[in-house]
Amino acid sequence: MDVTEILKNLNESQEQAVTSDNQHLLVLAGAGSGKTRVLVHRIAWKVQVENISPFGILAVTFTNKAAGEMRDRIETLLAQSLRGMWVGTFHGLAHRLLKMHWNDAKLPENFQILDSDDQLRLIKRVTKSLDLDDQKWPPRQSQWWINSQKDEGLRPDNIREDKDPYLSVMVKIYRSYEELCNRLGVIDFAELLLRALELWKNCPSVLAHYQNRFKHILIDEFQDTNSVQYQWLKTLSSSFSDVTAVGDDDQSIYGWRGAKVENILSFERDFKETKVVKLEQNYRSTSNILNAANAVIKRNADRLGKNLWTDLGEGEPIFLYSAFNENDEARYIVENLKSWIDQGNNRQDAAVLYRSNAQSRVIESALLQFDIPYRVYGGQRFFERLEIKNALAYMRLILNCHDDVAFERVVNIPPRGIGERTVDAVREHARNISISMWSAAKAMIVDKNLNTRSANALAAFLNLINEMSNTLEALPLSELAENSIEMSGLIEMHRREKGERGQSRVENLEELVGACKNFTPESIDTPVLAQFLDQVSLEAGERQANEDQDAVQLMTLHSAKGLEFPLVIMAGMEENLFPHKMSQNEPGRLEEERRLAYVGITRAMQKLYFTCAETRNLYGTDHFNPVSRFVRDVPKEFMKEVRLKNTVIRPTSFSTNSRISDSGDLTGFELGQRVGHHVYGEGVILNFEGNGPRARVHVSFEQVGTKILILASANLQSL
Repeated sequence: MDVTEILKNLNESQEQAVTSDNQHLLVLAGAGSGKTRVLVHRIAWKVQVENISPFGILAVTFTNKAAGEMRDRIETLLAQSLRGMWVGTFHGLAHRLLKMHWNDAKLPENFQILDSDDQLRLIKRVTKSLDLDDQKWPPRQSQWWINSQKDEGLRPDNIREDKDPYLSVMVKIYRSYEELCNRLGVIDFAELLLRALELWKNCPSVLAHYQNRFKHILIDEFQDTNSVQYQWLKTLSSSFSDVTAVGDDDQSIYGWRGAKVENILSFERDFKETKVVKLEQNYRSTSNILNAANAVIKRNADRLGKNLWTDLGEGEPIFLYSAFNENDEARYIVENLKSWIDQGNNRQDAAVLYRSNAQSRVIESALLQFDIPYRVYGGQRFFERLEIKNALAYMRLILNCHDDVAFERVVNIPPRGIGERTVDAVREHARNISISMWSAAKAMIVDKNLNTRSANALAAFLNLINEMSNTLEALPLSELAENSIEMSGLIEMHRREKGERGQSRVENLEELVGACKNFTPESIDTPVLAQFLDQVSLEAGERQANEDQDAVQLMTLHSAKGLEFPLVIMAGMEENLFPHKMSQNEPGRLEEERRLAYVGITRAMQKLYFTCAETRNLYGTDHFNPVSRFVRDVPKEFMKEVRLKNTVIRPTSFSTNSRISDSGDLTGFELGQRVGHHVYGEGVILNFEGNGPRARVHVSFEQVGTKILILASANLQSL
């Protein structure tokens, strides 16, 4: 491949980023500006022009899907296989490193990765062993706190308690949890990076090896890195390593998950001789949409600064609809979705975005009424489903019978007469003499420390696992999986369930066998089952779901990052909802909310709607919120306000006290009209369902709240 082929179809800024010979490069890649293209072509440039071996390049992404796409595109561009190239997520690469240097990392060779549920199970166990009230010290809260400390690179001994009683207990839980994990030979998802960082810091020879190997390091989505990831990068990069960081400080929206926008803001300071290239040409959206996004984000003070532009044309204005309430808002949203679909567009090309999951209920109800298929994006993924996690636990026990987490999960699933008291006794015995629950169970059976019924049930379980384990080396992975779900009794248990739920679980277990058939191992030196379980654990750590069905997409604004849709509706554009009311009192939170608005706006390609409601019943309470500041930030020339009866006018004001009226066809009443009721007193009409005397009317009464009445029998009086 020659140079012209690598630079083909790149714009000027993209070409600057691809060909930069500075030691360090920061690419500020605006939404829809072709950042993946730049990353792929920069790697090709390094290989073809600068003669760096592809195996001397480390490329880090944030999802396994992105890593796979990047690898495929690089292989296509270079026309060669790059199977051994280090391309992956932070966690995936850290896992690869720890598997290669398990002894230096003070880990057992066959260490297991805990998923979130199994981690929580261990923390519950620790809470109980410390005799703590789990109402006062909720295990889920402890789980979040421990993971956040690891994301900051902190061990229990690094945390200053300062005589704080709360911190003192949390550190005690953290320390006991660490001791338990070390004894069991397991690590959680957050531990992967922290352990890899400590490996480099504690083993200079290992660090030197990788510093010499990786001549160029590329990090995608740099604005989403947390503290330990940034330390990981700075430790690995040396005086002769090049670093390319690609990201967008305006799209840093995961502060609540540990991401530090400060990392990208301070990159130039920490990495000397850095060149900054801004990718500002957007290939996704019309100029009206981009002008709105620019107007919103420019109000943030702490940003590196860029201005998106496009040559795709002005496009339609952004439509603003001010509803009376959430039902009226949902009706408007669904009517526009139906119109879009009736014009021949795909349902999956339309998305409704909202700040809070609680907002989806009313929208879902309206979609059902209009018989429009929809999907709440980011729902429960395949490997997180109950029946799959149980089957995987059996497979883990086949691989390692001393896996306490898997043992506890399925020792009595399906029910086999092993009660909680028996499990507690086995757990206590294991803890007292520092052995696995498997070993403790065997010892208690031999020593006759259990009643006959419990001992027989426990012995049957141990024999079952032994019998399943005997086939480990003889059978292919798919047959191991099939044996696991058949011999364990899991599939039979769900076959006995009535209705679609049981059938769905049976089908999921059958699909697990199919997944095993399609699994391609990466190494011939590691058991295929171990590789499969590791891959499952890594994928379960990712937060986004991937679905392929023609359905309208409903999702939170956070879930929308990285996606794009021809039609986007941003619902609930009100103060205290978006921006969220919690952002008012925490430093930096309001700026992150504004970045979230910027992300939402830039998901739209052709059409963008803002909707808000003058009154909204949320969490069981009526709220009367002003229109969002993010709507008011958009210059009026880029917007049109939609009134009822499908008339459109240019907005003259964003006053939150204005009233929109409707004739309430054939009802004799109007939206917003004050009425009286002989029982409930005075109120205001908020919404109609249907027309004529059989219409249902929503009335907000001053003393009893909102009531839904049949107009013919309500005897409402005009006031």
